[in-house]
Amino acid sequence: MHPDEESPSVSGIPLDAMAAAVVDRRGTVIRWSSAAESLLGRPAEDVCGRSVRRLLVRPLSPVYGGGRYGPGSGVAGLRHSSGRTVEVAYRAVPLGGAEEYLLTAVPAADAAESEQALALLRALFSQTRLGVGIHDTDLNVVRTNITPEMFDGPPLPVGSRLGHVMDAEDAEAVESVLREVLETGVPAVRSTHLIRAPHPSGRQWVMSLTALRLLDRSGRPGGVAVAVNDTTAEETLRRQIDLLHTSAARIGSSLDVVETAQDLADVVVPELGDLVSVDLSESVLSGEEPPLVLGGGRQHLARVAVATAGGGWQAGLLGPGESYPPLPDSDELRGVQEGATMLASRDAVIGALGGDDHLAGLLVPDRAHSVLVAVLRARGRSLGTVSVWRTERRPEAFEESDRLLLAEIASRAALGVDNARRYTHEHRAAVALQEQLLPQAMTDLPAVETAGTYRPAEGEMSISGDWFDVIPLPSSRVALVIGDVIGHGLPATATMGRLRTAIQAFGGMELPPEEVLTQVDDLVQRLAAEAPAGRRDVVGATCLYALYDPVSGLCTFASAGQPPPVLVRPGGGAEFLDVPPGPPLGVGGVPFESVTVRLEPDTVLALYTDGLFGLEEFDVERALARIRHRLDTTCRPGSALEAVGRSLLADFGDEPPHDDLAVLLARTRTLSARSVASWEFPAGPASVAVARAAALRQLTAWGLDDLSLTTELVVSELVTNAVRHAGGPVGLRLIRENVLICEVTDPSNTQPRLLRATDLDEGGRGLFIVANCTTRWGSRYGRSGKTIWTEQPFFSRSGNDDPALVPLAG
Repeated sequence: MHPDEESPSVSGIPLDAMAAAVVDRRGTVIRWSSAAESLLGRPAEDVCGRSVRRLLVRPLSPVYGGGRYGPGSGVAGLRHSSGRTVEVAYRAVPLGGAEEYLLTAVPAADAAESEQALALLRALFSQTRLGVGIHDTDLNVVRTNITPEMFDGPPLPVGSRLGHVMDAEDAEAVESVLREVLETGVPAVRSTHLIRAPHPSGRQWVMSLTALRLLDRSGRPGGVAVAVNDTTAEETLRRQIDLLHTSAARIGSSLDVVETAQDLADVVVPELGDLVSVDLSESVLSGEEPPLVLGGGRQHLARVAVATAGGGWQAGLLGPGESYPPLPDSDELRGVQEGATMLASRDAVIGALGGDDHLAGLLVPDRAHSVLVAVLRARGRSLGTVSVWRTERRPEAFEESDRLLLAEIASRAALGVDNARRYTHEHRAAVALQEQLLPQAMTDLPAVETAGTYRPAEGEMSISGDWFDVIPLPSSRVALVIGDVIGHGLPATATMGRLRTAIQAFGGMELPPEEVLTQVDDLVQRLAAEAPAGRRDVVGATCLYALYDPVSGLCTFASAGQPPPVLVRPGGGAEFLDVPPGPPLGVGGVPFESVTVRLEPDTVLALYTDGLFGLEEFDVERALARIRHRLDTTCRPGSALEAVGRSLLADFGDEPPHDDLAVLLARTRTLSARSVASWEFPAGPASVAVARAAALRQLTAWGLDDLSLTTELVVSELVTNAVRHAGGPVGLRLIRENVLICEVTDPSNTQPRLLRATDLDEGGRGLFIVANCTTRWGSRYGRSGKTIWTEQPFFSRSGNDDPALVPLAG
């Protein structure tokens, strides 16, 4: 044998690697091969003429009795010349007249590996699910299990090339991959190829190919092993999934019914068919609920959108904007009206139309052979249909997977169409109400920075009565309100608007929070009395009213059945504030209580309605724990309130909640001590001049000399009235905010009134002067006495922007 040639093999083991010996019936070694010498390290002269039993580590049971050696096979342990044991697999074969035996042996591990390799090859080539082939270096087929039945295609005979069984272009693409594997040794794993039959049938497959290079014993390339799998079904599924994703992304982005229908038509063609039409109920186009139609006659349908794979719409077919003619009754028509997705041939459709040539010309395209019709169904009502036709451009018929795919696309598109319909019907009233009745989502006031969120509920309850409000009050104070009107729909929204207006009015009177709720409670009882008899029990609301003063840092809360507010103090965790809940508004007969807490600057206050409980509405403790955890993890110093609000709504995702909800977040501020100056005077005539002088010095320190004249008049008139009519002590406070605020406090509860004095009156002009020197003025009552306040805008500013307070001289 030439040195470069491979030796023959038995069971995958080369013959020249097998140890061989010839023994007689008594087991005496007659001949000893060089491979045996290499295996055990014993030359022939040390073994021949001696019994083979001397080489055994453990005795073998003879096949024949009488101690004579007989044929057989098994595993034996042999002694190496070094003393170690060599485990071998052996076989004894009789020679001639069975007086001598040929013993062959190989290492046991090599024999096991060879058996496994052979078992693997037998398994691969005997199964019919995966195509397996071996190609030589010229890419000829050496061995394969591929039959015509495996892939429903042509056979792949031994000795052939791929170009014999597939299109030449496709064969070249596959063979280029195999050649690259041969040259580089890098396997090709799951390489996808389009395979077309070479004959005119046009049959094609999508194949996944994996190829490995084969090496001979000398390490040289000996061929390529190839495994192929028909992935046509998987590729079809992938395309269908891509189409679903495309439809989800493109359909429903518009709130126009016609645009949504056209998006549906454009998505379906050409992926699913050659022509498509979308027909909608005429009432859907006007935003109304579609009527229930069953059977033949007028269908109340209009063609809204069309698309074709070949360009223009066929002349004579029902076009966009045209209404359906009356249709004859048929099983197919009733099936579609009841929500079934229909797959039918051209002849079946014409038969369902009663063979009417006029109807067929309007509804059946030329050269079309089959159609799919799916219903656009949402909230239990049929909004219309989408029809997809295939023509001779695409000769293959629709399959069941196509029917299911169109049904899925139609179900998603129906939601988009219905959303557009409902938007057309409701958006004017709903948007107008919500825009008019809710405040700005974000406000930035001297006392607080706020961010409010309102999210309507799903379905018919989307318009409701949850609300929040931020009410700026005199002296830089602010009222924060959150509330929830009982019920849903426009009546609840209207009630919410009335309550919000009332709370703003009562808050503007600067009543304490508990008194504001008491006044609103009386109003709700009157509204319930005015309501129709069947609705009196559903007129009511819950509300929380908080009044914050940035000068003192005090915040007073009163609640009418609202969930407890949450405080997140700077550097601390979220905590629920224990506010007496009080009865809902409209119950009456129970007083409301308030609680006052001091809030540090940058404290975040979270007010919310019970819609934030979500699906945990029946497990309030768990819902409150979730809200507190959200605020603990997201509400940090400097964090944006809008982001905190979004985190509170994160559990709802993009889906509407089951109940509408409102959230109001407020970050508190306090006015610097340098922006506030206060004094107290006895009730004496001299106090008026001292108060004027103190105010003028403070205005100079603040750089507000332009306001000196008007402020002097205001202080003089208000302090004079307090000294003359109320007694002492008399308090004076100036607050520099975005306006100049002047407050005079006295112990009297008498309501000041603005009068127009006649020419002969000696008094009564004080408040008239005050009103003309300021942009607005008012009064509020405390537990003892009252405070009259005024506001003046800044005209100019000079000097230090943040001067120190000037102490009262003397």
